Amino acid sequence: MTRSDGYLLEHRRTDVHRRNGTHRQAGEHPQAEAPLRAETAEHHDAFAELFDPATFRHLEAVGVGAGWRCWEIGAGGTSVVSWLARKVGPTGTVLATATDTTLLAPAARPPVEVRAHDIGAEEPPAGGFDLVHARLPPLGAADRERAVRSMAGALRPRGHLLVEDTDPAMQPLACPDEYGPAQRLANRLRQGLHTLLHDHGDGLARGRALPRLLRETGLSEVRADAHFPIAAPACAALESATIRLARDRLVTAGVATAQDIDRHLAHVADGTLDLATAPMISAWGRRA
Repeated sequence: MTRSDGYLLEHRRTDVHRRNGTHRQAGEHPQAEAPLRAETAEHHDAFAELFDPATFRHLEAVGVGAGWRCWEIGAGGTSVVSWLARKVGPTGTVLATATDTTLLAPAARPPVEVRAHDIGAEEPPAGGFDLVHARLPPLGAADRERAVRSMAGALRPRGHLLVEDTDPAMQPLACPDEYGPAQRLANRLRQGLHTLLHDHGDGLARGRALPRLLRETGLSEVRADAHFPIAAPACAALESATIRLARDRLVTAGVATAQDIDRHLAHVADGTLDLATAPMISAWGRRA
C-alpha cells in the first residue's frame, strides 16, 4: 500500500465508523472494513495490471535468475513475489517484507519467505542480496532517503537495486485531453485529491528523485525511465477505486458534491474517459 493509499484508507475508515456511530480502531468493525478491503484489493489489482509489465521488463534486464537471493520490499500483493520465485527457482530465495504482510501470505512457500519488516525504521535483513526491489515504498522524503541507503547497503558486490515510485506532480490531470464537462470534472477531482495529499504532507514529486538518491549511495550504472499508462482499462479501475477511497474526504473538503462523484464514477464506468495515471519512475543501479 502506498503512503497516499494509507491516508485515504485511514480517513475512509474514520468516516465509515462515524456513519455507523462507532469510534473503533481499524480492524475492529468487520462489516465496515469489508468494503475498504475490496476497494484496496481492486486498487492493488489495477496497479499490478498497469505496472507489472514495466517492472518485469526491468527485472529481466538486470538478469535475475536461478540461485539468486532477492529481497522484495513493501509488496502490495503477490504478483512480483511470484514472478521472482519462478525466476530464482528452488536454489534461490525471495524474502518478501512489508509492515503488513496480509496480502503476502498466499506467497509464503519455498522459495519465498514472508516477514514483517519496516524499511523506514529497521535495519535490513542480514546476509546480502543479489537483487533488492521496492515499488512504491510508503515513506516520507527523509525516511525514503534512509531506506534507499539501507537497500543499497544490503546488496552483495555487483548486486542490483531497483526502486520504483510514482510522481503524481508530473501528471496532474486525470484526462490530459480536456475537451468536455466530463473531462473537466475528472480533472477537478484529481487536482482536489492532490491538494488533500499535499496538505497531509504526502510528497507528490517523489519519483523524480530516485536516480539522485541511488547515485548518492555510491551505486554505479544508475539509470531510470518512466512508464505512463493512458486510456487503458486498468486506468479506469484504478481511478474508480481511488475515488471511492477518497470520496468522503473530497466531499468534506468541498472539492465536489456526492452527486459530482457519482456522476464521475458513472463516466468512468461507461468508458468514455481517456484516463491517465501518474507515471511510474523506475531507477536502478549496481553495487561496485
